Amino acid sequence: MIHKISAEHLSQDLIDEIITKDYKLELSDDARARILRCREYLDHKIATTDKPIYGVTTGFGSLCDISINASQMAELQVNLIMSHACGIGDRVANEVVKIMLLLKVQSLSYGHSGCKLDTVERLIDFFNNDIYPIVYEQGSVGASGDLVPLAHLCLPMLGLGEVEYQGKRMTGAELLQQFGWQPIRLGPKEGLALLNGTQNMSAHAVWSLIKAKRIVRWADTIAAMSLDAFDGRIEPFNIAVHWVRAHRGQIATAVRMNELLRDSEMIAQPKTNVQDPYSFRCIPQVHGAVKDTLSYVKSVIYIEINAATDNPTICPDEDLIISAGNFHGEPIALPMDFLCIAMSELGNISERRTYKLVSGKRGLPSFLVAEPGLNSGFMIAQYTAASIVSQSKMLCMPASADSIPTSQGQEDHVSMGANAGTKLLRITDNTERVLAIELFTAAQALDFRRPLHSSPLIEKIHEDYRKVVPFIDHDVVMYPHIAKTVDFMQKYDIE
Repeated sequence: MIHKISAEHLSQDLIDEIITKDYKLELSDDARARILRCREYLDHKIATTDKPIYGVTTGFGSLCDISINASQMAELQVNLIMSHACGIGDRVANEVVKIMLLLKVQSLSYGHSGCKLDTVERLIDFFNNDIYPIVYEQGSVGASGDLVPLAHLCLPMLGLGEVEYQGKRMTGAELLQQFGWQPIRLGPKEGLALLNGTQNMSAHAVWSLIKAKRIVRWADTIAAMSLDAFDGRIEPFNIAVHWVRAHRGQIATAVRMNELLRDSEMIAQPKTNVQDPYSFRCIPQVHGAVKDTLSYVKSVIYIEINAATDNPTICPDEDLIISAGNFHGEPIALPMDFLCIAMSELGNISERRTYKLVSGKRGLPSFLVAEPGLNSGFMIAQYTAASIVSQSKMLCMPASADSIPTSQGQEDHVSMGANAGTKLLRITDNTERVLAIELFTAAQALDFRRPLHSSPLIEKIHEDYRKVVPFIDHDVVMYPHIAKTVDFMQKYDIE
């Protein structure tokens, strides 16, 4: 299948489809025309103006007052990419790198960046052939764009850096030789067009949102299983309660919980407990707040991924080349930090439900085994969840609250948005693992309620889950079952 890069905006759902269904990219005729027109305009300006153009006829950052003669302009752009490739740490995941390529192509296609057509088409070649440039997590301060990770993304086009192709790591030079490609010869401004921009931050945000959408869906489903297994009450999910507060996510969660538990024998049983702990009773309020946060962050990221964010901005229609600050990551750094807190809270409340299920309350055996004492059962599974939740809480310190000046003070306020993006993805993965432990635990607890049954929806998931992870009679090595639970959640059709 083909996705044509055009003025049509990308959405989170469309990106998910493009990535997971292995779409190929093509430039539409209008995108091609915009790229060519902008490049022709810039070349004409360079040839006819005596005024300095930042990053084109000058140096970069605090070196912006140093003029570059015409014979050195191409060398300037190559030097920029080489000198900025200072990344270190863990590799950025291939899925995120592929989204970075897509977002960079989309941004350059608007015709405000000055890239040559062959440069944009080489990025498309990388995307279409599943070539993953080796990009590192650490190095971007998220202000003059994602300079360091984007330098690593683009090095292989010059025959430099490294890539992963068909599971093999190779140099950029080896890649070009394998495909019979010549290195891209960068023109004036192209290095800046490639390195400025928020595509690393944005790709982390998009991938986190794609994962979070599914995780939040699982959170409601697992919470419903836990509520029945804990012999909880349905009254707190009565829609009348939620209309009087009227937060959209809260109402949606209450509706979903009622759907999940419809026709459950367990929820219909007379209750001896007057009320449930907050981790059960306040599921609509907490899960709902997370959903509202997701909705807000999604709306901000939608704007960002459909924007030109390099510098200087070229506006052929207005006959303007303006050095400004569209590369600054603050507009998405703040929302990503917000989503870090929301996803951490989703894990936090999940771990509390796990704790209650193993606590030996409401007719359930201690640690959910028949012979506690001889067997530790699910005791340490809850420890693991607690450990993960604690790490997520530590990662909730807002990256955007920090700023360290760079480039001799010329870039004196930075967003640290790349750090917000990498920790958001880590927290999102953490939350998925915590929910997997709750599912592992809730399924075990549910089996102790037999012969009663939960709702048809919950019982179907429980039945399918038991094909992968068995009931635990006596102590066994637990970590394979937790890993299989994570895998089950990632592959199961929860929609």
